[in-house]
Amino acid sequence: METPLNIMELVCTRISHDLIGNIGALGNAVELLEDGDDDFMPEIKAMLSLSSAVLNGRLKFFRMAFGRTNANLENADTVSKICSDYIKTLNPHYPITLSLSPIDGQSSLNRALMLTVMVTADIIIKGGNITIKTDSKQIAAQVDSPAPLAQTKIDDIKNLLENGKFPPPESLPQYAPIFVLREMGASLKVDTNNGFTMLIG
Repeated sequence: METPLNIMELVCTRISHDLIGNIGALGNAVELLEDGDDDFMPEIKAMLSLSSAVLNGRLKFFRMAFGRTNANLENADTVSKICSDYIKTLNPHYPITLSLSPIDGQSSLNRALMLTVMVTADIIIKGGNITIKTDSKQIAAQVDSPAPLAQTKIDDIKNLLENGKFPPPESLPQYAPIFVLREMGASLKVDTNNGFTMLIG
């Protein structure tokens, strides 16, 4: 299952899924502009502003997290900003607080950190906190939320990592970051005794 080609397919499907909604929103705004109804101009401007910001934030994140090479991965401040901007695109009604510590000059580690951001954000439903600590060899991520986390996704992650059991085919793209981390040679462990903790080494 985990061949480079299959992983590439999962990544492409995941990225497409995460972009398509906002591309559609941009299309709707363009249609309203073409109608020429000035009464809708404030709504059109708001739609264009929000959708373009979301697309920009996600595309920058995906390009660094999944791209072949990117010099920006060497810069800790850039990695932090791109991750923070990505988190802001997810659910403005239930914000996520992100704390992380990328390391200058550690592009592989910083890429793994970005993928970890994606995995942990995916299990948050109604806001929460992600704390990711790194050293030169390991990443430790902790997720806390006042609301229940996405238990089905957590179970899928544990079954995949601990039992080698794959999620249903329609759900596989959701876990593209995990497959990429494994392809990078990382070992992953999950602990759910106190919230959600993931160790990547």
